[in-house]
Amino acid sequence: MIKLDLRGKNILLTGASKGIGKGIADFLMEMGATLAIHYNSHRSSAQKLAVKYDTGSRVFQADLEKESNVIRLFEEVTAEFGKIDAIILNAGVFLKHSTSLSTEEWLKTWRKTININLNSVGLLTKLGIDHFKENDGGRFIYIGSRAVFRGETEEYLAYAASKGGLTSLARSVARSFGKVNIKSFIVSPGFTRTAMAEQFIDQYGEERVLKEIALNELTRPKDLAPLIGLMCSGLMDHATGATIDINAGSHIR
Repeated sequence: MIKLDLRGKNILLTGASKGIGKGIADFLMEMGATLAIHYNSHRSSAQKLAVKYDTGSRVFQADLEKESNVIRLFEEVTAEFGKIDAIILNAGVFLKHSTSLSTEEWLKTWRKTININLNSVGLLTKLGIDHFKENDGGRFIYIGSRAVFRGETEEYLAYAASKGGLTSLARSVARSFGKVNIKSFIVSPGFTRTAMAEQFIDQYGEERVLKEIALNELTRPKDLAPLIGLMCSGLMDHATGATIDINAGSHIR
């Protein structure tokens, strides 16, 4: 098992109460990190995570679709912990909106997806840059998607666009702020076994998903977590700006 020393690291992780975020949170706290565990509606899951390890982690609620909530979240986390060492931008939605819908319905889902997946990320990036400049640097880790590089199906145009914007943002942060000790990384997963994935499997069958990948089993949240821990630790700083694919060989660049 990988062992990292993340004691003394304060990390803000969005979307930490379920799915990929929950797996990342569990690993980081096991390695000693103190987490700001963000959730929107799954409070009980977030609270259980916070007390699982004795690291002083705390839970913070925010609806990332709302700009005011994003700002409040950052203010509450910095008030509680003082310095933040890393920000992991994981929260996101994967909402279906086929072009066969009316323009009004299609646009409603587009806006919601962009607000949560990209606008909140941009705002937290700006707030994080200001904070890191005042505190001798820090690290951003953006959870992207293979959809950026291979495209998505027509039902998920907003999702693909949001993750494309996120990826370009992350690369631009790496290029622009490395000299002030700010690093930026992108982790690009494919289909990952989460509750959301289970719904897809229940509808279409696991064989359809397994046919897309090169391995015999789907990627799990715990398969992403050690890499993200390395990024938080500082051991990967010279990979700033890099995008690392973890998608079981379903899309190889």
